Amino acid sequence: MSLDTYSFSGRKKQVSNKKLTWLESIYLVAIAKGMWVTLKHMFRKKVTISYPEQTRPFSPVYRGLHMLMRDDEGRERCTACGLCALSCPAEAISMTAAERKPEEKHLYREEKYASIYEINMLRCIFCGLCEEACPKQAIYLTKSKVFAKSNSTRESFIFGKEELVMPLEMAIQNSKQNQA
Repeated sequence: MSLDTYSFSGRKKQVSNKKLTWLESIYLVAIAKGMWVTLKHMFRKKVTISYPEQTRPFSPVYRGLHMLMRDDEGRERCTACGLCALSCPAEAISMTAAERKPEEKHLYREEKYASIYEINMLRCIFCGLCEEACPKQAIYLTKSKVFAKSNSTRESFIFGKEELVMPLEMAIQNSKQNQA
């Protein structure tokens, strides 16, 4: 089977090598068509924005940065069950489980907790499946308009518990709002 009779996509197109007329050979018609397209776009409203000064409106289903939530008492909700890591199609989440010691009862909600919890933000596709899979509502994709900061090394895009766990002040504030 020769290459000219077989097409991988099934959209085979026969190409002819016909001789151009004199008008076609000076390309005036093609240049005029290109200039017409350019002129049409010159007078349209511009879609480019000046980013730091202006921002685009966000979608109502916007998913921002990840956050590991705390309960009303300020304890971490994550029990290191691994369902978020299993549901992640990009395999961006990794964790290591550990047993809670009696003196750590005020830090962790359950007997088992994630001693290491990392999300590779370069791999993450912000699909939200980790949030849906979590039985304890421990991981949450924020609605805040905060983006991941730019970095110069790949290692700085691997967010550990230091960057992911909800600040204690925010957990206390949330519990006060829930009680009111």
